[in-house]
Amino acid sequence: MTFEKTPGWLDWYAGPSKPRFQLPPGSVDAHCHVFGPGDAFPYAPERKYTPCDASKAQLYALRDHLGFARNVVVQATCHGADNRAMVDACVGSGGKARGIATVKRSISDAELQALHAAGVRGVRFNFVKRLVDFTPKDELMEIAGRIAKLGWHVVIYFEAVDLPELWDFFTALPTTVVVDHMGRPDVSKPIDGPEFQLFVRFMREHSNVWSKVSCPERLSVAGPNALNGEQAAYRDVVPFARHIVETFPDRVLWGTDWPHPNLKNHMPDDGLLVDFIPHIATTAELQQKLLVTNPMRLYWPEEV
Repeated sequence: MTFEKTPGWLDWYAGPSKPRFQLPPGSVDAHCHVFGPGDAFPYAPERKYTPCDASKAQLYALRDHLGFARNVVVQATCHGADNRAMVDACVGSGGKARGIATVKRSISDAELQALHAAGVRGVRFNFVKRLVDFTPKDELMEIAGRIAKLGWHVVIYFEAVDLPELWDFFTALPTTVVVDHMGRPDVSKPIDGPEFQLFVRFMREHSNVWSKVSCPERLSVAGPNALNGEQAAYRDVVPFARHIVETFPDRVLWGTDWPHPNLKNHMPDDGLLVDFIPHIATTAELQQKLLVTNPMRLYWPEEV
């Protein structure tokens, strides 16, 4: 089946640099996606965008190029609740990938068990209105209760301005809760301002809440300034991510977000994204926790 990409769609960066930062052995890219390929895994009819194809083979080639050992493949919204592309990537990884699914209330226990056997360890609830249609919270809470019995967790994607209205729902979830991209803070606002400090309070008051300190390319106003000595690309995101890493070192994850869906202004060099890491996790101990210890504890606990 042939799909026409959304007009203006930016394809992923085909020639990523080799990172200067050497990742610790066993590092996990804890947030990435696969798109299709559409002729094998058609995109959902209800999708809000049509991406370029981005296959498991291309993802795992990037993994090896950057120096990661494992991946966590997050279901892309363009596939809706059809998890076949994500599952295929997990099954084809030789045990080196886990998955995050999107499911509906109608999913059977047998289907959940099949996802678990394929490597799925969580479900994603998306609250970014431009990407998905609203799912009633009672349905999401029912799903959370069912997947809790499997030892899975819930990944939540939302924007910072929406945290106050979602707070009560998030804090009632019966699982570990992993927040995508620090809840998308507005990095043009002060780090000690009320918006970001509400997110810090959210993590401080709820020990089951983790955060991915990923996607500086989505959050930055400064843009992808080249690394030069002390200065990081996406430098305006550094204080926010570093604060989360240093305040909650045992509950942070990092991922590339490859192939970077829905970016409007530029497509990042994934090598530069890896070189962002030592600016936010400034010691070997913090880097080990962020990239190895924490994701292994969450996704491969049987090996810890």
